[in-house]
Amino acid sequence: MQLSVIILNYNVHYFLQLCLQSVEAAVQGLNAEIIVIDNNSQDSSCAMVKEQFPNVKLIENKENSGFSKGNNIGVKHAKGEYLCILNPDTVVAEDTFKTLLAFAEKQKNLGIVGCKLIDGNGKYLPESKRNVPVTKIAINKALGNSKHYYANHLKENEIGKVDVFVGAFMLLKRSVYSEVKGFDEDYFMYGEDIDLSYKIKKAGYQSFYFGETSVIHYKGESTLKDKTYAKRFYGAMQIFYKKHFKSNLVFDALVFFGIQSAKLFESKVSAERLNFEDYTLISKTNNKALANKLQKPVTFASNTTEVKSNTQIIFDANYISFQEIIQQMEASEKNKNLSFKILPKSANFILGSNSSKSRGEVIHF
Repeated sequence: MQLSVIILNYNVHYFLQLCLQSVEAAVQGLNAEIIVIDNNSQDSSCAMVKEQFPNVKLIENKENSGFSKGNNIGVKHAKGEYLCILNPDTVVAEDTFKTLLAFAEKQKNLGIVGCKLIDGNGKYLPESKRNVPVTKIAINKALGNSKHYYANHLKENEIGKVDVFVGAFMLLKRSVYSEVKGFDEDYFMYGEDIDLSYKIKKAGYQSFYFGETSVIHYKGESTLKDKTYAKRFYGAMQIFYKKHFKSNLVFDALVFFGIQSAKLFESKVSAERLNFEDYTLISKTNNKALANKLQKPVTFASNTTEVKSNTQIIFDANYISFQEIIQQMEASEKNKNLSFKILPKSANFILGSNSSKSRGEVIHF
């Protein structure tokens, strides 16, 4: 088998449903499998997977064992030569895996292949490519200077060598993953992707950023900036430095104060809603139920160039491919104040995110 797509889910039913639709389209023509590991979700995620995606291998954990352990469980069931570690709040294009696998096959001593990640508003996410956060870089990052934290030697659409990738999307050989013993389970959430990237670098493999392929990552859905996030983030950085670097008093002090100040973070996180004057549905069919729910006029268009400013665009995945959705989101004029939602195939809801710092929004109709 060529590819195993590993998706760890926790209580994101609707984003997982959209993700799986895009992944199933992207593995067409490949000898591939899709594995969903559910970390004891309390929503209807598992029932949805069983009903709508019978070919997906579903592993139902009885507890939330964290990101590292959950993914390691999924990899143990994987048969593919390559793995793709993928977040459930992502959308891939129909050619994503084919393009990256073709690139990977040409590389020698390959570590990880990452790609360009964009948020729900089509904005590039700089954590798509990062440097190893050695002590000086990490201290500057903690103090608000991210200049050297991100791998800025490459532009966002370029291809080149990069050391660290985010766990939302990582393509690598299963043999390499196994050689470095996968994700370190000392990390519950956050930091494990940096750790894995660094272990692969230390093992002598070379990783690449492939900026010609874009994937949507509704980042706010899995990375919410609340006090729990702060504690886990600073705690993960503490684990990373104990494992890989010598103790540094300045960094230790920053970690301590970071954890102590976590209570200053707002723990209440809600969907960010914007007040748009118009809605435009990129579709061939008139969806009266959706128009009634939105309680505003819904116009129709074939692409975003036809849309005027201050508009919420809804892409109908029954009509337009995921690749076209991603391309149109990236190509849209940022000064038009546009926002995006996607209507998944055969669904009675739309979803999206207006910010990478807030929870995504799901609207049922």
